[in-house]
Amino acid sequence: MDDILGVSGRSAVVMGGGRGIGRESALLLARAGAHVAVADIDPTRAKTVAEEVADLGVRSVAIQGDVRVAADADRMVEEAAVFAGGCFEILINMIGIASWVSVLDVDDETWDHDLDMNLRHHLYVSRAAARKMINAGIAGRMAVVASVDAYYASTNHPAYGVAKAGLLSLVKTMAQEWGQYGIRINAVAPDAVLTPRVQETIALRGFDPEVGPPQPHRPLARWCTPAEIAAPLLFFVSDLSSFVSGQTLVVDGGLFWVTSGRPGATAQATPSG
Repeated sequence: MDDILGVSGRSAVVMGGGRGIGRESALLLARAGAHVAVADIDPTRAKTVAEEVADLGVRSVAIQGDVRVAADADRMVEEAAVFAGGCFEILINMIGIASWVSVLDVDDETWDHDLDMNLRHHLYVSRAAARKMINAGIAGRMAVVASVDAYYASTNHPAYGVAKAGLLSLVKTMAQEWGQYGIRINAVAPDAVLTPRVQETIALRGFDPEVGPPQPHRPLARWCTPAEIAAPLLFFVSDLSSFVSGQTLVVDGGLFWVTSGRPGATAQATPSG
């Protein structure tokens, strides 16, 4: 059988791989034959998923660190490169979180926290990875998780939306600058994804994950699963997207096109994944 994805035998690092979209991405890469470094701020989560990856018959390693710290991000990338025997070919990064507060009430600490959590670390991680790939002469592929909040109002979590919009611009710029080295980078922009953290959030807000999102105009009328975001991330780091770079794929069950296509329509606030 042909390896149509072109990732079998390659080495990958998944930042935020300890749960949710990250865990599903690590496992999907492993099922496609990739060796996976699972990086997470929580060493127990990283170790658990790395063991699950190894059970699928590929090599794995757990890496711990805080990507919001530039030195930590550099070290984590270096450890992943050592695991790969010189340099990895694939990077997936989905780390992010939203603070729930209005524009009127957001303080500087919260604003800075959300920009660190959703934008700044993408610079640290992607830049460190690109330097490794360039020095090794590897035409790498990267994929990051953005959000539909980059496209329309990010009601009651403004810094998150601003950071995700900035991430889309950063992805385009990195694609332009690194394309000469054969490095591709793309983004997936989901709506709310039913990760463990989002399940906790919607429970606190009184929503029932079993009956689907409360907002109107959702064509598929259900929550997105982490695996349904891992799949397009795998597409972006596979050979199937070999001439795609600097792009963002909206994966929201049709919500974006419905809300953006209705005159005067605005998206309602949703728990962000």
